[in-house]
Amino acid sequence: MILRRFSWVILVLAVSSLAFAAEADLAKTRVPMERLKEIKALKNPFKPSSENIAKGKELYQTKATCYTCHGKEGRGDGLAAPGLDPSPRNFTNAGFHAMRTDGELFWVIKKGIPGTAMMPMVGSVISEEEAWLVLLYERSLGMRK
Repeated sequence: MILRRFSWVILVLAVSSLAFAAEADLAKTRVPMERLKEIKALKNPFKPSSENIAKGKELYQTKATCYTCHGKEGRGDGLAAPGLDPSPRNFTNAGFHAMRTDGELFWVIKKGIPGTAMMPMVGSVISEEEAWLVLLYERSLGMRK
């Protein structure tokens, strides 16, 4: 019985440390420094209405295939996540959203992140307009309690 409890504690600690490690790079921007000011200034042309967020969710969970890595609920726990290094972003982390502008997040969706599994999505999978809607849905995940 004690061995089972000890094993359970070790498992919980291991999973917790992996989750922390995946989110440890929140301060690191993915945007080229020479374009950071310009990209940070980009604004989402869509308002975060329930209709637009629902459109973004539909795209996220279907055509855009975000769920494959980031999970259906955006926790970074999609079916492909265990094999990825670094781990996919957890969009339910409000701290992450507080540190990034819409322009920075749009840049990542559009251009991908070299050296990671995050590939460029705009032009190959979704349009720019669809990317902005997906972004609204991702932002809504960081507001849930």
